[in-house]
Amino acid sequence: MNFTPINTALCSFGMSGNVFHAPFISANDKFNFYGVLERTKNLAQDKFPNVKTFRTLEEMLADKNIELVFVNTPSVIHFKFAKQVINAGKNIIVEKPFTATVAQAEELILLAKEKNVTLSVYHNRRYDSDFKTVKKIIDKGLLGKMVDAEIHFDRFDPKLSQKVHKETPTAAVGNLYDLGSHLIDQALVLFGLPNSVYADLDIFRPNSKVEDFFDVKLYYGAHRVTLKSSYFVREALSGNIFHGTKGSFIKSKADVQEKDLQEGKIPGTKDWGTESDHEKGLLHTEIDGKIIREHIPSLNGDYMEYYDQIYDAIRNNKSVPVSGTEGMNVIKVIEAAIKSNKEKKRINL
Repeated sequence: MNFTPINTALCSFGMSGNVFHAPFISANDKFNFYGVLERTKNLAQDKFPNVKTFRTLEEMLADKNIELVFVNTPSVIHFKFAKQVINAGKNIIVEKPFTATVAQAEELILLAKEKNVTLSVYHNRRYDSDFKTVKKIIDKGLLGKMVDAEIHFDRFDPKLSQKVHKETPTAAVGNLYDLGSHLIDQALVLFGLPNSVYADLDIFRPNSKVEDFFDVKLYYGAHRVTLKSSYFVREALSGNIFHGTKGSFIKSKADVQEKDLQEGKIPGTKDWGTESDHEKGLLHTEIDGKIIREHIPSLNGDYMEYYDQIYDAIRNNKSVPVSGTEGMNVIKVIEAAIKSNKEKKRINL
Protein backbone atom coordinates (compact mmCIF):
# COMPACT_ATOMS: atom_id res chain seq x y z
CA MET A 1 0.00 0.00 0.00
CA ASN A 2 1.32 3.45 -0.90
CA PHE A 3 1.42 6.18 1.72
CA THR A 4 2.71 9.71 1.72
CA PRO A 5 4.55 9.74 5.05
CA ILE A 6 3.96 12.64 7.41
CA ASN A 7 7.17 14.44 8.36
CA THR A 8 6.96 14.49 12.13
CA ALA A 9 8.94 16.29 14.83
CA LEU A 10 9.13 15.96 18.62
CA CYS A 11 9.56 18.87 21.01
CA SER A 12 11.75 16.85 23.38
CA PHE A 13 13.50 13.49 23.62
CA GLY A 14 13.07 12.54 27.26
CA MET A 15 11.04 9.53 28.36
CA SER A 16 7.93 10.41 26.36
CA GLY A 17 9.84 11.09 23.17
CA ASN A 18 12.22 8.17 23.47
CA VAL A 19 9.79 5.58 24.87
CA PHE A 20 6.27 6.54 23.79
CA HIS A 21 6.59 8.38 20.47
CA ALA A 22 9.79 7.70 18.54
CA PRO A 23 9.32 3.89 18.51
CA PHE A 24 5.85 4.22 16.94
CA ILE A 25 6.75 7.00 14.49
CA SER A 26 9.82 5.12 13.30
CA ALA A 27 8.00 1.76 13.05
CA ASN A 28 5.04 3.13 11.07
CA ASP A 29 5.56 3.68 7.32
CA LYS A 30 2.90 6.40 7.41
CA PHE A 31 5.29 8.67 9.33
CA ASN A 32 8.82 9.94 8.84
CA PHE A 33 10.66 10.75 12.05
CA TYR A 34 12.03 13.99 10.65
CA GLY A 35 13.17 16.16 13.55
CA VAL A 36 13.54 16.70 17.26
CA LEU A 37 14.13 19.66 19.56
CA GLU A 38 17.15 19.07 21.80
CA ARG A 39 18.79 22.19 23.16
CA THR A 40 22.21 20.69 23.95
CA LYS A 41 22.21 16.93 23.40
CA ASN A 42 21.95 14.65 20.35
CA LEU A 43 20.21 11.66 21.95
CA ALA A 44 17.69 11.21 19.14
CA GLN A 45 20.32 11.45 16.42
CA ASP A 46 22.48 8.86 18.18
CA LYS A 47 19.55 6.43 18.03
CA PHE A 48 18.01 7.59 14.73
CA PRO A 49 20.87 8.91 12.53
CA ASN A 50 18.56 10.43 9.90
CA VAL A 51 16.72 12.63 12.38
CA LYS A 52 17.41 16.35 12.18
CA THR A 53 18.26 18.06 15.49
CA PHE A 54 17.02 21.59 16.21
CA ARG A 55 18.30 23.76 19.06
CA THR A 56 15.30 26.09 19.33
CA LEU A 57 11.58 25.73 18.74
CA GLU A 58 11.69 28.70 16.38
CA GLU A 59 14.33 26.98 14.24
CA MET A 60 12.26 23.80 14.11
CA LEU A 61 9.02 25.57 13.20
CA ALA A 62 10.79 27.44 10.40
CA ASP A 63 11.46 24.16 8.61
CA LYS A 64 8.74 23.96 5.96
CA ASN A 65 9.16 20.18 5.57
CA ILE A 66 7.67 19.51 9.02
CA GLU A 67 3.93 18.78 8.91
CA LEU A 68 3.21 17.41 12.39
CA VAL A 69 4.65 18.40 15.76
CA PHE A 70 4.30 16.53 19.07
CA VAL A 71 4.31 18.92 22.04
CA ASN A 72 5.71 16.43 24.56
CA THR A 73 7.39 18.95 26.84
CA PRO A 74 6.84 19.34 30.60
CA SER A 75 3.14 20.11 31.03
CA VAL A 76 3.72 23.59 32.42
CA ILE A 77 4.81 24.79 28.93
CA HIS A 78 2.29 22.86 26.81
CA PHE A 79 0.21 25.96 26.17
CA LYS A 80 3.15 28.20 25.26
CA PHE A 81 4.67 25.68 22.84
CA ALA A 82 1.33 24.61 21.37
CA LYS A 83 0.40 28.20 20.57
CA GLN A 84 3.67 28.69 18.68
CA VAL A 85 3.25 25.43 16.78
CA ILE A 86 -0.31 26.27 15.69
CA ASN A 87 0.65 29.81 14.69
CA ALA A 88 3.37 28.29 12.51
CA GLY A 89 0.65 26.37 10.64
CA LYS A 90 1.75 22.91 11.77
CA ASN A 91 -0.57 20.05 12.64
CA ILE A 92 -0.20 19.31 16.33
CA ILE A 93 -0.51 16.62 18.98
CA VAL A 94 -0.28 17.78 22.59
CA GLU A 95 0.66 15.33 25.33
CA LYS A 96 -1.72 14.94 28.23
CA PRO A 97 -2.55 16.95 30.24
CA PHE A 98 -3.63 19.13 27.32
CA THR A 99 -3.28 22.43 29.21
CA ALA A 100 -3.31 23.79 32.74
CA THR A 101 -6.71 25.47 32.39
CA VAL A 102 -9.91 25.23 30.39
CA ALA A 103 -9.37 28.80 29.18
CA GLN A 104 -6.01 27.81 27.64
CA ALA A 105 -7.58 24.75 26.00
CA GLU A 106 -10.38 26.84 24.50
CA GLU A 107 -7.85 29.30 23.10
CA LEU A 108 -5.83 26.55 21.40
CA ILE A 109 -8.94 24.89 19.93
CA LEU A 110 -10.12 28.19 18.43
CA LEU A 111 -6.63 29.01 17.14
CA ALA A 112 -6.27 25.60 15.47
CA LYS A 113 -9.61 26.12 13.73
CA GLU A 114 -8.55 29.60 12.61
CA LYS A 115 -5.23 28.31 11.24
CA ASN A 116 -6.90 25.23 9.71
CA VAL A 117 -4.54 22.74 11.35
CA THR A 118 -5.30 19.32 12.86
CA LEU A 119 -5.22 19.32 16.67
CA SER A 120 -5.29 16.23 18.87
CA VAL A 121 -4.43 15.34 22.47
CA TYR A 122 -2.36 12.23 23.20
CA HIS A 123 -4.45 10.11 25.58
CA ASN A 124 -2.75 6.78 24.92
CA ARG A 125 -4.40 4.89 27.79
CA ARG A 126 -7.52 4.53 25.68
CA TYR A 127 -5.49 1.90 23.85
CA ASP A 128 -4.46 -0.12 26.92
CA SER A 129 -5.50 -3.77 26.84
CA ASP A 130 -7.45 -3.55 30.10
CA PHE A 131 -9.39 -0.42 29.11
CA LYS A 132 -10.23 -1.76 25.66
CA THR A 133 -11.56 -4.92 27.32
CA VAL A 134 -13.61 -2.99 29.89
CA LYS A 135 -15.09 -0.80 27.16
CA LYS A 136 -16.13 -3.84 25.12
CA ILE A 137 -17.89 -5.39 28.14
CA ILE A 138 -19.76 -2.17 28.91
CA ASP A 139 -20.61 -1.38 25.27
CA LYS A 140 -22.15 -4.84 24.87
CA GLY A 141 -24.41 -4.15 27.86
CA LEU A 142 -23.24 -7.24 29.74
CA LEU A 143 -23.45 -5.50 33.13
CA GLY A 144 -26.86 -3.88 32.63
CA LYS A 145 -27.18 -0.28 33.75
CA MET A 146 -24.10 1.00 35.57
CA VAL A 147 -24.43 1.47 39.33
CA ASP A 148 -20.91 1.95 40.67
CA ALA A 149 -17.44 1.91 39.11
CA GLU A 150 -13.85 2.39 40.25
CA ILE A 151 -10.73 2.95 38.18
CA HIS A 152 -7.37 2.95 39.98
CA PHE A 153 -3.87 3.87 38.84
CA ASP A 154 -1.69 3.04 41.83
CA ARG A 155 2.06 2.71 42.36
CA PHE A 156 4.53 2.20 45.16
CA ASP A 157 6.97 5.02 44.54
CA PRO A 158 7.52 7.11 47.69
CA LYS A 159 10.67 8.87 46.44
CA LEU A 160 10.45 12.24 44.73
CA SER A 161 10.99 12.25 40.98
CA GLN A 162 14.42 13.25 39.71
CA LYS A 163 12.60 15.39 37.15
CA VAL A 164 12.48 18.71 38.97
CA HIS A 165 9.58 20.02 36.87
CA LYS A 166 7.36 17.18 38.15
CA GLU A 167 7.96 18.14 41.79
CA THR A 168 7.70 21.91 41.43
CA PRO A 169 4.24 23.25 42.38
CA THR A 170 3.47 25.04 39.12
CA ALA A 171 0.53 24.94 36.71
CA ALA A 172 -0.54 21.48 35.47
CA VAL A 173 1.75 19.64 37.90
CA GLY A 174 0.78 16.91 40.39
CA ASN A 175 -0.68 13.43 40.30
CA LEU A 176 -4.17 14.62 39.36
CA TYR A 177 -2.84 16.19 36.15
CA ASP A 178 -0.43 13.29 35.59
CA LEU A 179 -2.08 9.92 36.22
CA GLY A 180 -5.44 11.54 36.88
CA SER A 181 -5.64 12.72 33.27
CA HIS A 182 -5.59 9.09 32.14
CA LEU A 183 -8.35 7.97 34.50
CA ILE A 184 -10.58 10.97 33.85
CA ASP A 185 -10.27 10.48 30.10
CA GLN A 186 -11.21 6.82 30.43
CA ALA A 187 -14.26 7.68 32.53
CA LEU A 188 -15.36 10.32 30.01
CA VAL A 189 -14.95 7.89 27.11
CA LEU A 190 -17.20 5.39 28.90
CA PHE A 191 -19.81 7.70 30.39
CA GLY A 192 -19.36 11.29 29.18
CA LEU A 193 -19.11 14.34 31.43
CA PRO A 194 -20.54 13.86 34.94
CA ASN A 195 -23.11 16.12 36.54
CA SER A 196 -20.84 16.96 39.47
CA VAL A 197 -17.43 16.23 41.01
CA TYR A 198 -16.16 15.71 44.54
CA ALA A 199 -12.45 15.32 45.26
CA ASP A 200 -10.00 14.64 48.07
CA LEU A 201 -6.40 15.55 47.19
CA ASP A 202 -3.44 15.09 49.51
CA ILE A 203 0.34 14.83 49.89
CA PHE A 204 1.85 11.77 51.59
CA ARG A 205 5.44 11.56 50.31
CA PRO A 206 7.98 13.16 52.67
CA ASN A 207 9.11 16.59 51.44
CA SER A 208 6.71 16.53 48.50
CA LYS A 209 5.27 19.89 47.46
CA VAL A 210 2.77 18.52 44.94
CA GLU A 211 -0.23 16.29 45.57
CA ASP A 212 0.49 12.58 45.12
CA PHE A 213 -2.89 11.16 46.20
CA PHE A 214 -6.35 11.71 44.80
CA ASP A 215 -9.79 10.24 45.33
CA VAL A 216 -12.18 11.80 42.83
CA LYS A 217 -15.85 10.95 42.61
CA LEU A 218 -17.82 11.64 39.43
CA TYR A 219 -21.59 11.77 39.92
CA TYR A 220 -23.84 10.83 37.01
CA GLY A 221 -27.63 10.72 36.98
CA ALA A 222 -27.91 7.02 37.79
CA HIS A 223 -24.43 6.00 38.90
CA ARG A 224 -21.10 7.21 40.23
CA VAL A 225 -17.45 6.60 39.31
CA THR A 226 -14.48 6.70 41.69
CA LEU A 227 -11.05 7.55 40.30
CA LYS A 228 -8.19 6.90 42.69
CA SER A 229 -4.40 7.00 42.73
CA SER A 230 -1.68 6.78 45.36
CA TYR A 231 2.10 6.37 45.35
CA PHE A 232 1.87 4.19 48.47
CA VAL A 233 0.21 1.05 47.13
CA ARG A 234 2.63 -1.85 47.30
CA GLU A 235 -0.13 -4.45 46.84
CA ALA A 236 -2.49 -3.09 44.22
CA LEU A 237 -6.20 -3.85 44.08
CA SER A 238 -7.88 -4.52 40.76
CA GLY A 239 -7.59 -1.38 38.69
CA ASN A 240 -11.02 -1.74 37.07
CA ILE A 241 -14.10 -2.52 39.17
CA PHE A 242 -17.50 -2.15 37.48
CA HIS A 243 -20.88 -3.07 38.99
CA GLY A 244 -24.16 -2.88 37.09
CA THR A 245 -27.77 -3.97 37.55
CA LYS A 246 -27.01 -7.35 35.93
CA GLY A 247 -23.50 -8.08 37.14
CA SER A 248 -19.87 -7.14 37.70
CA PHE A 249 -16.59 -7.04 35.81
CA ILE A 250 -13.31 -6.97 37.73
CA LYS A 251 -10.08 -6.48 35.82
CA SER A 252 -6.47 -5.75 36.76
CA LYS A 253 -4.48 -2.94 35.16
CA ALA A 254 -2.14 -5.17 33.21
CA ASP A 255 -1.24 -3.49 29.93
CA VAL A 256 2.33 -4.48 28.99
CA GLN A 257 3.14 -1.79 26.43
CA GLU A 258 4.96 0.70 28.68
CA LYS A 259 7.14 -2.06 30.14
CA ASP A 260 7.89 -3.48 26.69
CA LEU A 261 8.74 -0.04 25.30
CA GLN A 262 11.10 0.64 28.20
CA GLU A 263 12.82 -2.66 27.41
CA GLY A 264 13.32 -1.53 23.83
CA LYS A 265 10.79 -3.81 22.14
CA ILE A 266 9.55 -2.70 18.73
CA PRO A 267 5.82 -1.92 18.31
CA GLY A 268 3.93 -4.10 15.87
CA THR A 269 5.96 -7.23 16.51
CA LYS A 270 4.27 -10.58 17.17
CA ASP A 271 2.09 -10.64 20.29
CA TRP A 272 2.46 -6.88 20.79
CA GLY A 273 0.23 -5.68 23.64
CA THR A 274 -0.73 -9.21 24.74
CA GLU A 275 -1.39 -9.62 28.46
CA SER A 276 -0.43 -12.70 30.46
CA ASP A 277 -3.18 -15.31 30.61
CA HIS A 278 -3.57 -14.95 34.37
CA GLU A 279 -4.62 -11.28 33.99
CA LYS A 280 -7.99 -12.15 32.46
CA GLY A 281 -10.88 -10.13 33.86
CA LEU A 282 -13.68 -11.78 35.85
CA LEU A 283 -17.19 -11.38 34.45
CA HIS A 284 -20.01 -12.38 36.82
CA THR A 285 -23.36 -11.49 35.29
CA GLU A 286 -26.66 -12.68 33.82
CA ILE A 287 -27.02 -13.33 30.10
CA ASP A 288 -30.36 -14.49 28.64
CA GLY A 289 -31.60 -15.50 32.08
CA LYS A 290 -28.50 -17.56 32.87
CA ILE A 291 -25.97 -16.62 35.57
CA ILE A 292 -22.40 -16.88 34.30
CA ARG A 293 -19.09 -16.42 36.10
CA GLU A 294 -16.09 -16.70 33.80
CA HIS A 295 -12.72 -15.17 32.99
CA ILE A 296 -12.64 -13.06 29.84
CA PRO A 297 -9.54 -12.91 27.60
CA SER A 298 -8.21 -9.36 27.21
CA LEU A 299 -8.06 -7.51 23.92
CA ASN A 300 -4.56 -6.58 22.81
CA GLY A 301 -3.33 -3.13 23.73
CA ASP A 302 -1.97 -1.12 20.82
CA TYR A 303 -0.94 2.54 20.93
CA MET A 304 -0.24 2.32 17.19
CA GLU A 305 -4.00 2.62 16.65
CA TYR A 306 -3.70 6.25 17.73
CA TYR A 307 -0.98 6.98 15.16
CA ASP A 308 -2.91 5.27 12.35
CA GLN A 309 -5.95 7.38 13.20
CA ILE A 310 -3.87 10.57 13.25
CA TYR A 311 -2.59 9.73 9.78
CA ASP A 312 -6.16 9.30 8.53
CA ALA A 313 -7.16 12.60 10.15
CA ILE A 314 -4.38 14.53 8.42
CA ARG A 315 -4.24 12.73 5.05
CA ASN A 316 -7.83 11.52 4.63
CA ASN A 317 -9.83 14.16 6.53
CA LYS A 318 -11.11 11.64 9.09
CA SER A 319 -11.87 12.49 12.73
CA VAL A 320 -8.92 12.76 15.11
CA PRO A 321 -8.66 9.95 17.69
CA VAL A 322 -8.79 12.43 20.61
CA SER A 323 -10.15 15.90 19.90
CA GLY A 324 -9.13 19.15 21.55
CA THR A 325 -12.60 19.31 23.10
CA GLU A 326 -12.13 15.87 24.65
CA GLY A 327 -8.76 16.97 26.03
CA MET A 328 -10.38 20.15 27.38
CA ASN A 329 -13.13 18.17 29.12
CA VAL A 330 -10.47 16.30 31.10
CA ILE A 331 -9.12 19.67 32.29
CA LYS A 332 -12.69 20.77 33.10
CA VAL A 333 -13.00 17.84 35.53
CA ILE A 334 -9.54 18.53 36.99
CA GLU A 335 -10.44 22.17 37.65
CA ALA A 336 -13.67 21.07 39.33
CA ALA A 337 -11.75 18.54 41.45
CA ILE A 338 -9.25 21.17 42.60
CA LYS A 339 -12.09 23.53 43.49
CA SER A 340 -13.93 20.73 45.30
CA ASN A 341 -10.89 19.85 47.38
CA LYS A 342 -10.40 23.50 48.32
CA GLU A 343 -14.05 24.19 49.17
CA LYS A 344 -14.78 20.69 50.58
CA LYS A 345 -17.98 20.33 48.62
CA ARG A 346 -19.41 18.83 45.43
CA ILE A 347 -18.91 21.02 42.35
CA ASN A 348 -21.50 21.04 39.58
CA LEU A 349 -20.26 21.04 36.01
